[in-house]
Amino acid sequence: MVATVKDTLPRQQDLQRYELFINRELSQLAFNRRVFEQALDAGVPLLERLRFLCITCSNLDEFFEVRVAGLKQQVEYGSTQTGDDGLTPSEALRRISREAHALVEDQYGCLNEQLLPAMANEGIRFLRREEWDPKQSEWLKRYFDNELLPVITPIRLDPAHPFPRTLNKSLNFIVSLDGKDAFGNKGGMAVVPAPRSLPRLIHLPAEFSDGPYEFVFLSSVLHTYIGELFPGMKVSGCYQFRVTRNSNLFVDTEEVDDLKRALEGELPSRRYGDAVRLEVADNCPSHLANFLLHRFELAEDDLYQVNGPVNLNRLIALPDLVERPDLKYPSFTPGLPPRLSQGTNMFKAIAAKDVLLHHPFQSFIPVVEFLRQAAADPNVLAIKQTLYRTGLDSIMVESLMNAARAGTEVTVVVELRARFDEATNIEIATKLQETGVQVVYGVVGYKTHAKMCMVVRREADKLRRYVHLGTGNYHDRTARLYTDYGLFTRDEKIGEDVHKLFMQLTTQTKTPRLNKLLQSPFTLQPGLLERIQAEADRAAAGKKARIIAKVNGLVSAPVIQALYQASQAGVPIQLIVRGVCCLRPGVPGVSENISVRSIIGRFLEHTRVYYFHNNGDPEVMLGSADWMPRNLVQRVEQSFPVEDKKLKRRVVQDLELYLSDNTQAWEMQSDGSYVRTSPGRKQTPISAQNSLLESLARV
Repeated sequence: MVATVKDTLPRQQDLQRYELFINRELSQLAFNRRVFEQALDAGVPLLERLRFLCITCSNLDEFFEVRVAGLKQQVEYGSTQTGDDGLTPSEALRRISREAHALVEDQYGCLNEQLLPAMANEGIRFLRREEWDPKQSEWLKRYFDNELLPVITPIRLDPAHPFPRTLNKSLNFIVSLDGKDAFGNKGGMAVVPAPRSLPRLIHLPAEFSDGPYEFVFLSSVLHTYIGELFPGMKVSGCYQFRVTRNSNLFVDTEEVDDLKRALEGELPSRRYGDAVRLEVADNCPSHLANFLLHRFELAEDDLYQVNGPVNLNRLIALPDLVERPDLKYPSFTPGLPPRLSQGTNMFKAIAAKDVLLHHPFQSFIPVVEFLRQAAADPNVLAIKQTLYRTGLDSIMVESLMNAARAGTEVTVVVELRARFDEATNIEIATKLQETGVQVVYGVVGYKTHAKMCMVVRREADKLRRYVHLGTGNYHDRTARLYTDYGLFTRDEKIGEDVHKLFMQLTTQTKTPRLNKLLQSPFTLQPGLLERIQAEADRAAAGKKARIIAKVNGLVSAPVIQALYQASQAGVPIQLIVRGVCCLRPGVPGVSENISVRSIIGRFLEHTRVYYFHNNGDPEVMLGSADWMPRNLVQRVEQSFPVEDKKLKRRVVQDLELYLSDNTQAWEMQSDGSYVRTSPGRKQTPISAQNSLLESLARV
């Protein structure tokens, strides 16, 4: 009798040692550091480098709003419980502060020392106040008088005017004043919030510029003419600041009877949550910085002094204002499989054979067309779809409403708690309901993250289920920015599984055993662990085994421990993890058979693919779930098989392409650091994303 891997490997507790797990938040900062490296890369087009810089700032904002805010709450509650990595919340915050301060310093160094000079060389200039000529000063003064002055509200600080509530991430100025006001009171301080309705970048008119692309920051205009707001007094100091607040929403699902109404009531509070970070101009005197820290109840570690605009995210608008294609990524037209050329009947194409799309290299239009044709087809009896993130002006939402107006039974599961998209999703849900769509909000306590669309169509005397399953959202804009797979199929067993999942989402009753799909929070994690175990048993028995996984995050302790065991059994495990990874590869005796790489490039890697050698009959599954507790335990997710041999082979080839990438890949080291790969002297440079663009898109 052959021993299984469970009989031959160390006890489970040996794989639970703190040193085998990397802190989640520190890993997330490491990911943001890799994105930031794109801003430093001279091989990336200049305006795209600026975009990457802005993305890292946006990522850091969300990191503080959610992850740091959560840790601070734990400290406030007195928690000393350690995570899988052995760090208490206080210890984690100290290490986060050190890494985040270093990253912020590097971000502004990149802006000031590299990007701004490089853009100036290309005729894209940001004029400082001392660079304005008389005509520009005169035009900007008129801009201040006509655009700013009517909408600005300075607030003098005194007992009758306490420190105002500053909005989350809003631009403000702390102003020190000398002299006496109209009532004889001595100087003091004031707070001036910048109007949110005005752009942060002011494009100077051609007649006042030396070139087509000269800009002035709104903050510079405010700073220059701030004295106009306090006539009779002298402004002795004016400094930008921005506070980041806790943006986690709390809704007690056991106490509310209408989730939509409860969320609508909670959303305004997000703007005024507890402060978690303070950014100030680096020339702000220490007494004013300390005054702000005291007002926001923050510690010195929470202060970030920056050499430039306190919100670099606002620069994300610049590439769209500058018509310089040579400074951006080359444009491309997403490709179409030959079977889905313009005018194709989607139902006939899917009935003939499964269709697999790889976005953004291949067009998202067939997904939109699938729903559009369903809405106009009198043989379609019902449409059911999940929506996690989509746009207010989504063509797909319009098709769902058209179908309902035409009398088709339309059911949509809208996830109201998609973070930072709550307001949009509430508005979408309202629009859908007004046209007769049956809208439900998933399962109480579990976010519905699964990406599913099912069309029930009468064909002859039989009802057929046509299904689209995806790894990404039904969002036509992000479909051009994120890499995702989408599968169309008329497979009866998959259709039956999707039907069962929709029944569960609308009734919350127990789902009979699924035929081919795995679903969290029930069968997905056990199914993954079972497959990892099977590969480990084969390797222990001397058989060939292999695991490849491509996910956005790997945090789940049970999955990590199973992978460690499989590695010890001799299974080669290749992980492509874009972001957070808490597993340590290459640890002797534990994970020397595991490699981890992260691909950072033009597109955000978003596909989730699970590959198991399966004794020579590879099992390839796509899904909506990362290998994280929230996906495997706290959400409704689905994972589906790719069974068509040609399509399966194509997915495996894509995985091998990502594993061979030597230009945009970062290899994770056992200490949690990453080293960027580069082709050797005799190696051909390989970029997975560029290769897929060349083979699937029309460049």
